[in-house]
Amino acid sequence: QVQLVESGGGLVQPGGSLRLSCAASGSIFSINAMGWYRQTPGKEREMVADITTGGNTHYADSVKGRFTISRDNAKNTVYLQMNSLKPEDTAVYYCHAPRLYYTFSHYIEAWGQGTQVTVSS
Repeated sequence: QVQLVESGGGLVQPGGSLRLSCAASGSIFSINAMGWYRQTPGKEREMVADITTGGNTHYADSVKGRFTISRDNAKNTVYLQMNSLKPEDTAVYYCHAPRLYYTFSHYIEAWGQGTQVTVSS
């Protein structure tokens, strides 16, 4: 079974840093873009950052200059380094792979289970 597993969430003070990781496991042929979304109660899930296989990145305006997304293609893993965290960054963060190929021509859209990030003093 193919799945995305996140780790690295937790409680941090404003101005602090956290690093999220998301590893894809199972029978994986390849993964195109990977990314991170976040969601707070009563709000829609929003894109935080994404990265292509070639390393091209895209960020939400609210996190530009503070968050950095990266990936290790050999490990099928994507990371999100979050610096200068603010209370408004508090959310459940989800890893996302819109096209996770398990064969040459078959893919699924995969989401992780979510990891809580809380920024509070």
